[in-house]
Amino acid sequence: MKPRRALLVIDVQNEYFTGNLPIEYPPTEISLPNITRAIDAARAADIPVIIIQHTAPAGAPIFDKGSPGWELHAEIAKRPYAALFEKTSASSFAGTGLGEWLTAHKIDTLTIVGYMTHNCDATTTFDAAGSGYSVEVLSDATGSLPYENRAGAASAEEIHRVFTVVMHSNFAAVLETSAWIESVETGRAPERGNLLVSNQTARNKRGAA
Repeated sequence: MKPRRALLVIDVQNEYFTGNLPIEYPPTEISLPNITRAIDAARAADIPVIIIQHTAPAGAPIFDKGSPGWELHAEIAKRPYAALFEKTSASSFAGTGLGEWLTAHKIDTLTIVGYMTHNCDATTTFDAAGSGYSVEVLSDATGSLPYENRAGAASAEEIHRVFTVVMHSNFAAVLETSAWIESVETGRAPERGNLLVSNQTARNKRGAA
């Protein structure tokens, strides 16, 4: 049966381009064109595009509503969309009305692009999968930034890679934008991984080394 998709465009806001949280991997020079490609392909295929916009309280250092950093990137703002939801936490489902909209429109598959891979994308993916949605994450249309705190340090590339590997193991089909567009056009479902095979593949490669 053909999936009833919606494309979820999460937090493609200026904060990640010119603000205090610059995305590093993949660089926005790669991810933003892929996000807009996915939007354009979705619209051509009559897949509804849903915009998610993160909002923080007035005076917050990031995503302060009405500030330049809070605003959608111009490439997103100029494109038509079916719905827009503001959120105040990591999950696109928490207190937004997104779930009700998806139910009303009989959506069963969510394709996720936007930022950040390891935070709002991952939390939304886990919530969607737990709610019974089939989830797709476009790895080159998302992105991460580096962290360092008392628990340790990780580069943007490490964070992005680990989260996409984990998501593909059990929660989503992770694929590149070109492969997703081909899947939409041909009707062929994207490959999905699973936890057991992901672990066994890693163990077998380690044993072979």
